[in-house]
Amino acid sequence: MKTIDGRQYASRADLIQRSGYSEATLRNLWAERESNGHPPALRDGRSLLWDLETWEAWFAEHQQQRRDQARSVDRSGDPDEELPPAGQAKVLGIDISAITHYRESPPPGWPQPVRVEELDSGRVREFRTRRQLWAYHDTYAASASRVGVAGRKPAKGPDPRIAIAVEVLAAEPGRKAGEVAAALAERHGGGLSTWKRIVTEARKQG
Repeated sequence: MKTIDGRQYASRADLIQRSGYSEATLRNLWAERESNGHPPALRDGRSLLWDLETWEAWFAEHQQQRRDQARSVDRSGDPDEELPPAGQAKVLGIDISAITHYRESPPPGWPQPVRVEELDSGRVREFRTRRQLWAYHDTYAASASRVGVAGRKPAKGPDPRIAIAVEVLAAEPGRKAGEVAAALAERHGGGLSTWKRIVTEARKQG
């Protein structure tokens, strides 16, 4: 952390520590700054610094937008229509880049494609139905955000978020707890500190 003209500036390492996000995630957010509104940086030698107060305000808004998008599910259309990635993203109210990322690192409960199409480039295009996507959202993506929402009492019984965290930890055993918590907070909504507690409990159960 560095103070310039009475304001605190943070390096990327500082932001990693404060947000719990991995370096790769923060680099991607910076690379996509034209579309996501990421605050500008101040160059300090070979390093980049960000006004901490400005960045944290932007980051909180960014997380809220992601949570709002996760709750904006399109329930219209033929349940059994096979949709390409762009259509899947539209149904779930998320960026198509997330669907692409899911191919390499699928979240818990992400459905298997009903059809895979080989492209001339050598890549593949995966198709899923609206029915699959609705079931995924209702069972996995939305379950975490429904628990403990203001004005509602958490459901009795095991916390479904712990089961989600257990699955992620089992799939990526070498990943740091803070990174797992940050990824789950971004994917399912909720505070980073809350997900850190959930990941700690999931590790005990695992």
